[in-house]
Amino acid sequence: MTTSGTPSLSLAVPRRWATFDDPAPGVALVSRAPTPTPSGFTPELTLRTGPVDAPTLADWRREAMAALALQLDDLEVEDADEVDLDGEPVGYARFSHLIGGIDVVCDQWAWLRGGIGVTLTGTVARVDYADYADLFEDVAATVRTGGGVSARAPGSAPPAGARW
Repeated sequence: MTTSGTPSLSLAVPRRWATFDDPAPGVALVSRAPTPTPSGFTPELTLRTGPVDAPTLADWRREAMAALALQLDDLEVEDADEVDLDGEPVGYARFSHLIGGIDVVCDQWAWLRGGIGVTLTGTVARVDYADYADLFEDVAATVRTGGGVSARAPGSAPPAGARW
């Protein structure tokens, strides 16, 4: 799918997940699993875009994580690194926090292109994280920020636990 707020942005999401384009300012897409997990939490993918004033990807991610620490209940960064996806530097962070008393884990990837930041965040209850980590990573691998369309269209990936 290509988001309307950022014409050169595309990604593939699991076919059966409910998808909402441009649900709020700065949020290009929200996609939710069709049903909650046994923990009661519904896994979610969120794609956000917006202007970034930081000069580098690393600076932006440091500032963003500091801002999240002020907004989220019990934020704990579990992993953070800069990775390479298809030859492009991408910030990656895995962090946890509480939502309504549920311990959730987020995998977040961040791209910085021409002063525009793009983040993809996969959120799931900690007890279900092992079941969704690969799915979140597969979706992140389909994100294209420069006009190219992902080779993997929605639903074209091999089924992973019947989630695609």
